[in-house]
Parts: sequence; C-alpha cells; structure tokens
Amino acid sequence: MKVENAVYPNEAQMQGFADPGKGGPIYMVNLLKFKGKAVYPDGRATDLSGEEAYSLYAEGVADLLKEHGGSLVFSADVDRLTIGEVEELWDKVAIAMYPSRKAMMEMMMSPTMQELGIHRAAGLEGQLNIETVNPKEP
Repeated sequence: MKVENAVYPNEAQMQGFADPGKGGPIYMVNLLKFKGKAVYPDGRATDLSGEEAYSLYAEGVADLLKEHGGSLVFSADVDRLTIGEVEELWDKVAIAMYPSRKAMMEMMMSPTMQELGIHRAAGLEGQLNIETVNPKEP
C-alpha cells in the first residue's frame, strides 16, 4: 500500500466534491504531519513550530465548521503505531463532521478559509484526509 501525504487535494479529489455522495453528514478523518518549523508561503519570519502555525488555522476552522453546520468531533496526538508499518507516523489525528460534501466545499471556498489557509500551508508537512460516512445516519 502506497501512502503519500499531501497538503492540497489533486484535481480528481476536488471533482469528487461535485458528487453528492450518499447524502447526509460526512466525517473527515485527518492524519496530520507537521513541519518542524513553520514556513509561510509569503516568506514572513516566524518562530512558530509547524504545529503552532496549524493550531492558528484549526482555531479559526472550528468557528467556520459551526457556521456551516459541522463540528470538530475528535482531536488527539498520535502516540504510537500498534499494528502495521509506515515509514513515519503522523503527529495528530482529527475528525471533523460536515453536514454534507456541499457544506464542506462551501466552507473550503469561503474567504475566511482562504485567509486561514496560510497557517495550514505554513504548518503542514502533509496529511491524509479520509472521507467516511456512518451508514446508520440518514
């Protein structure tokens, strides 16, 4: 199994948001890997770690999630791998609930998200996002 962290979705992944899917809420599992030191795309000087920069993004996203009918369901540091093997572990796992793919896309395209995104880009080495659905929810 090939595993490749990324900071942004590829074109095919973005097009997936146009498909309404099964409807109802989605739960996005985020496996996050942080840079040791934040590196801002605009070249600004900073003493922030990657995790600290990402935390600035995460604080703003928590408010945006609420505005779009979603919520942060879970967030925790990765402690160790108990089954399987990967070259390098992720630093944090977070699960966000969105009422629909459409709501997530609207949030991603909002001006506030665009402003917050600079902290995400500065802090993340890469991530995996896994869209999940609960078959017991409408």
